[in-house]
Amino acid sequence: MSKRDLYEVLGVAKGATPEQIKKAYRKKAIEFHPDKNPGDKAAEDKFKEAAEAYEILGDADKKARYDQYGHAAFDGAGGFGGGGHHMNMDDIFSQFGDIFGGAFGGGFGGFGGGGGQRRMKGSNLRIKVKLTLEEIANGVEKKVKVKRKVQAQGVTYRTCPTCHGSGQVTRVTNTILGRMQTSSPCNACGGTGQMIDSKPTGADAHGMILEDETVSIKIPAGVVDGMQLKVSGKGNDAPGSNGIPGDLIVVIEEVEHETLKREGENLHYDLYISFAEAALGTSKDIEAVGGKVRIKLEEGIQSGKILRLKGKGIPSLNNYGSGDLLVHVNVWTPKTLNKEQKQFFEKMLEDPNFVPKPEKTDKSFFEKVKDMFS
Repeated sequence: MSKRDLYEVLGVAKGATPEQIKKAYRKKAIEFHPDKNPGDKAAEDKFKEAAEAYEILGDADKKARYDQYGHAAFDGAGGFGGGGHHMNMDDIFSQFGDIFGGAFGGGFGGFGGGGGQRRMKGSNLRIKVKLTLEEIANGVEKKVKVKRKVQAQGVTYRTCPTCHGSGQVTRVTNTILGRMQTSSPCNACGGTGQMIDSKPTGADAHGMILEDETVSIKIPAGVVDGMQLKVSGKGNDAPGSNGIPGDLIVVIEEVEHETLKREGENLHYDLYISFAEAALGTSKDIEAVGGKVRIKLEEGIQSGKILRLKGKGIPSLNNYGSGDLLVHVNVWTPKTLNKEQKQFFEKMLEDPNFVPKPEKTDKSFFEKVKDMFS
């Protein structure tokens, strides 16, 4: 089932300010919060949907990618995602708990909002994946080796004696307005509510060890250089027995093609032909991402002619079809001529067939450039 527009989910216009987006999310989250709607699956789904919308629209970089590519910028196959439907409740609370303030007892440490033990999320990992133009055009599955921090076998935890497992400490201070109560993450355990009881040799202070893991990444067709995709749960583990793993952020790096130049979803190819080929006409094999394509050049073709091969470009991320392959014809002028060749061209200087006679239908270079970008 197709996802709803994220602006529609939050009930804001596309030009909404960050503050308006934040305010709209808070309103939706409070309306559909599990504490207000216990056992209501529909409300829980709307709560997650609002979280997904805010995770993207509340981030300037993600918002820009969504405005350009829609859901396809985040929803590649294999676990990439904008957020809400791929996160559990603790995920949402740990990332956006500050949005709610004290609306639910002041403690968004975990599911239920009542100041329970806080679930920590591990740090994200970031890698670059190089893709050829062919891989970008067809989509590809990459297997990459990632060095992750994972909990060591045999590590055990005990309840933090400072916060007694709540992950928070409460302080009461006297002010001119009366007694003020504030809560903050426990410094002793980092807000996890747990401390290491024992750990095996080789584990760090948090009970972690480094391990290599091969991660399979399915990359959809049509991605662009610099785009970031997310593989949920493949980052570093979090400390504690109830932590949530971070994510693996995959940054796309496009390898430059030898002959094809990319412009959005269109591809450009420079084809060089001789005077003889331009005058007599010929057939040529053109490099394309799907293999060779044979094209026919008519007699008398002019340098600067652009031939458009429909659908031979890069597929759209939004499944709107594919771009085109634009073949730019360039008639090559020889730099050196032998005596016989010079005599031939000298005879042709006054020949009517060799005198330039552009027709009205022959567009100038600037008109062709204008047409390309219109």
